[in-house]
Amino acid sequence: MQKKFIIAGNWKMHKTVEESIDFVKTLNNKIAENPDYARNNRVEILVFPPFTSLHALKGISGKTQIGSQNIFYEEKGAFTAEISPLMLKNLATYTLIGHSERRHIFGEADININKKIKTALKHSFTPLLCIGETLEEREAGNTFTKIKAQIDQDLEGLSSEAINKMVVAYEPVWAIGTGKTATPEQAQEVHAYIRELLEKKTAAFQDIPLLYGGSVKPENASDILSQKDINGALIGGASLQVEPFFAIISSSFKIVDQ
Repeated sequence: MQKKFIIAGNWKMHKTVEESIDFVKTLNNKIAENPDYARNNRVEILVFPPFTSLHALKGISGKTQIGSQNIFYEEKGAFTAEISPLMLKNLATYTLIGHSERRHIFGEADININKKIKTALKHSFTPLLCIGETLEEREAGNTFTKIKAQIDQDLEGLSSEAINKMVVAYEPVWAIGTGKTATPEQAQEVHAYIRELLEKKTAAFQDIPLLYGGSVKPENASDILSQKDINGALIGGASLQVEPFFAIISSSFKIVDQ
């Protein structure tokens, strides 16, 4: 089976509408000019802009998929500042769910993450679920325990058919925005474990894309993406400028051709 990649950029709370448009247009041009892109369709490129830029990016991102950074589990109601799946229709194909900043800064619980996944699937979005342990949990030897708890709670009540429509990103909390990165071997170890957990939930466990996120940059992208159970990257800081983001995309082009 040929390897496929998803290279995703999470812009977080960065970029005005004008900056978002300029970024995507510039990125699309660079992708179109790259001979490796023309030779294969096994790399999917995705960005998660702020909500204010979603409508402006509609229709200009021919080579780049657009995702929302969050979604609420109700369609409408008295939920000030939340974003409904109905509001995101035709603006995004993916939605980010359970990012560590949502979990740890905003106190988002697994029970609500589970609701969000079900809502996203109901409205035909592809959920990109983020999971990962803190530094304290890793140092205490509880990485696998934490990962299993998140997978079990976040996917509670989902059929195998539903799980097959998801993407999962392993983001060690201690490596997000810190400059620290899990070694390729550490990342592969956890991804292989996630694959084992998914095997108990769906026969198509090998086909579910598993991304690594945590200070991915051009210098380490090839080593990370070359690991057996890693199918791409969820990139923060290095996705805010076209050059480093495209350098990571270029690394994935080369690996899928190997």
